Amino acid sequence: MQPNSPSLVVVTPVFEDAEASARLFEELSAAFGQQVYVVAVDDGSVRHPVDLGKLNAAGLRGTVIRLRRNVGHQRAIALGISYVAEHMGTAQVVVMDSDGEDLPASIPELLNALDSPDVDLVVAQRKTRVETLRFKAFYFFYKWLFKVLTGRQISFGNFMALKPAAVKRLAAMQELWTHVASCVLGSRLRIRTCALDRGPRYAGQSKMDFVGLVLHGFRGVMVFAEDVLVRVGIASALIAMLALVAGLATVVLKVSGFATPGWFSVALGILALMFLQTGSLALISLMLTGVSKSGALVHIPYAQFIERIEHSASSQARKDGDQ
Repeated sequence: MQPNSPSLVVVTPVFEDAEASARLFEELSAAFGQQVYVVAVDDGSVRHPVDLGKLNAAGLRGTVIRLRRNVGHQRAIALGISYVAEHMGTAQVVVMDSDGEDLPASIPELLNALDSPDVDLVVAQRKTRVETLRFKAFYFFYKWLFKVLTGRQISFGNFMALKPAAVKRLAAMQELWTHVASCVLGSRLRIRTCALDRGPRYAGQSKMDFVGLVLHGFRGVMVFAEDVLVRVGIASALIAMLALVAGLATVVLKVSGFATPGWFSVALGILALMFLQTGSLALISLMLTGVSKSGALVHIPYAQFIERIEHSASSQARKDGDQ
């Protein structure tokens, strides 16, 4: 049986955060009632899994997708989007975290911006961040490095609203399983940003430590691996050319008698080494780019990660009534 196709679906990943998800269900119910359908992806929780009873107590229609193992925050979102694209393809979708930092009260602002015919997807851009100095410094450096390596600016996370066509497009992209925000940037969809406040956590502490945050950032760059390889190849080729020109200049200085004893051999050796290394790196980068572009697309069957799917009482009753 498949759930009815609602007009608005909220996809939220949950990992060991039953208390926060229960609070989210209550706030979504208070704000939207039966107008919203919740797809909660339980990312392999063991100690504090999503409580379907809390979804029923909130009076919401919804589905809890329980995964066989922990696949990570981004893959859990990708799995939820894939499920919605297959079963509720005509619905608008809001992707949000379940910890309270993405406010249900902000959803109408995203949806209002999504009403424009020239917009496929609206992303939330944070007005303010209550973070440590180390996090702010890392985030600033990461955005700078991301722009240098990929040629694109990234200033948003997972909180977003999508039209049905955008949901289907992202579900067909394998990059979605690596990094959601980078996949959005590479999707060529018409994107609009919406400045929103960030809320406090409902309960508990973030499961993302600094190492995990760094890994998450590098995965965002990996989505644009081809662009990065081309840029690295071009930069290496330019450095190799400069090393070659500098090497010729040292020869001219030597022949002209301006070089001091021992200087010529040391300078020429260093420049020759630079030329060989950067030239080789340029060739390797361009070759890897060609291999990457010729690679076949790999479709990940999301169903293989699912242990079971549970529906709330209200959505189950409505499905039974339609039969």
